[in-house]
Amino acid sequence: MRRKHCRPSRPERWRRRWGHSLRLRLITVFLLLALAMGAVFMSGMQRAFSSGWRDAARPLVSDYMDRLVADLGSPPDLGRAQALAARLPISIRIEGPQVNWQSHPDRQFFGGRASEWLSRTTADGHKVVFGPGTIPSHGMFGWITLSLLLCLLVGAYAYVRRLLRPLDDIRAGAERFGRGVFDTPIPLRRRDELGDLAARVNTMAHDIKAMLDAKRGLLLALSHELRSPLTRARLNAELLPVQGEGSAPREREALLRDLGEMRDLISDLLESERLASPHAALQRETVDLAALAHEVAADMPQAAAVELDLAPDLPALALDRMRVRLLLRNLLDNALRYSAGAAQPPRLSLQAGDGGGVMLEVRDFGPGVDPAQLAHLTEPFFRTDGARQRATGGVGLGMYLCRLVAQAHGTTLEVRNAAPGLAVQVLWR
Repeated sequence: MRRKHCRPSRPERWRRRWGHSLRLRLITVFLLLALAMGAVFMSGMQRAFSSGWRDAARPLVSDYMDRLVADLGSPPDLGRAQALAARLPISIRIEGPQVNWQSHPDRQFFGGRASEWLSRTTADGHKVVFGPGTIPSHGMFGWITLSLLLCLLVGAYAYVRRLLRPLDDIRAGAERFGRGVFDTPIPLRRRDELGDLAARVNTMAHDIKAMLDAKRGLLLALSHELRSPLTRARLNAELLPVQGEGSAPREREALLRDLGEMRDLISDLLESERLASPHAALQRETVDLAALAHEVAADMPQAAAVELDLAPDLPALALDRMRVRLLLRNLLDNALRYSAGAAQPPRLSLQAGDGGGVMLEVRDFGPGVDPAQLAHLTEPFFRTDGARQRATGGVGLGMYLCRLVAQAHGTTLEVRNAAPGLAVQVLWR
């Protein structure tokens, strides 16, 4: 039974994003720390005011209330009460046998212990209660405080983002270095721990580039140096007498064959190093792929049996003729090598590609390749087992070179089992 892959919910996606993002976690820690500090500060101030300051202020407030009640008189004078409520930011409520009056009917009077502080009873039985009056509203102050907190949070996020910006540079630099692009180092924006880390990564990338350049230079130098003695050995082998009886002619042919394989191996190594470079130079020119396919097949005597399926009126493309010729030759050689005993010869097809371009396909009708090994066919020095043994195959650079040629032209090389045989496709644009 096939298991369905459910898309994670939005909270789950946010949780994963939060767990992966260092910035979000730092902002969360900062926000929680700010809230905790604010709560501790408010709790401490409330406790301080509710204990010591209340006891210290209570006698002063009580004495002031006594003076206000005395100033109102007994029974309370409404004129004085109105003048007092207009002059001070308080509200006054008078309840008694003669006077029942309230300066601010819409105001909420204190209750509980606060009422004991702010209420008095006159000698004639009137109760005078003081409460909040025309005290300025603190709503605007609350909004201003909230805005300041939000500004503080935004500023903290901007600072943390600026603080962690070198991590983005280091990540982008690591991706470039992983692709083999060492020309652009990681920018050093600050002189701190992250700046030191970026400098160390740059040093590491420089060392890796130097090591790769030294390896490539050594391989190129050795390949070039081996060509001269190999050419002399092949010349001497060709000068050996051909006539004669016994094993001498067979040994001469075997020696020439081995020297030819060594020459091809050195040429393939040189070409693979040139094409594997990030700055592989292509000599592009207008190429008629159909004519080039005819030319390559004519230059390979064993390719006379190859079936050519070439569509008419194919567009000419700007390609590197020598590299594409190498690709066609390797693909045909590979198809011919593994078509021994097949029901029909290999086939080279050129058709108009979807969306423009030309689709090249080279297919043999041999035993094919184990699906587990199919993805490794274009790796350097990889040779399959089974029908593709060392005795029937090369050293494993042919398909690798084909892949490099395709990549250098900005396209890809696709390999698949065609049942029977193997099919290789390249879309040229």
